[in-house]
Amino acid sequence: MSTAPPDWPPPGETVHRSTGRVLPVDPDGRVLMLHGWVPERPDEPFWFTVGGGAEEGESLREAAARELREEAGITVSPQRLGEPIGASTIEFIWAGRLIVQQQRFYAVAIEHVEVSLAGLDAWERDTIDKHGWFTADELTATGEAGHPDIPALIRTAVASVARSR
Repeated sequence: MSTAPPDWPPPGETVHRSTGRVLPVDPDGRVLMLHGWVPERPDEPFWFTVGGGAEEGESLREAAARELREEAGITVSPQRLGEPIGASTIEFIWAGRLIVQQQRFYAVAIEHVEVSLAGLDAWERDTIDKHGWFTADELTATGEAGHPDIPALIRTAVASVARSR
């Protein structure tokens, strides 16, 4: 079972990464989330935003659009993501590595679409089992938000998209 990207250092090391994350908002004001777990704690699943690390030479906006295509099968141009709606730095343990992650969040309006997890990498397939669409209140009610800031990010994404529609 693969539990980390092949280009990460060995367990015990620290990974510093910059990520582009995206909150796709449907016409009903719900945001697409992914459901998964860290390899060390498969019995503690949580919901999190679509996104991932920027590749060399890639902007965070480009990374967010690429990750949306890879992780959810939804294609949008990076330009459609507009300006960031938030940014933060988090630290967590993943597959025995300390991850220090600077992340920038984008919102994008989308129509009702078919979501596909077929583009997940092998290590993502080991730790992601489904997707769901949520309002901030619905996500909070699950008790499984991956970070306490996510409901506020959902509200910000929905408001941002409403202004642009």
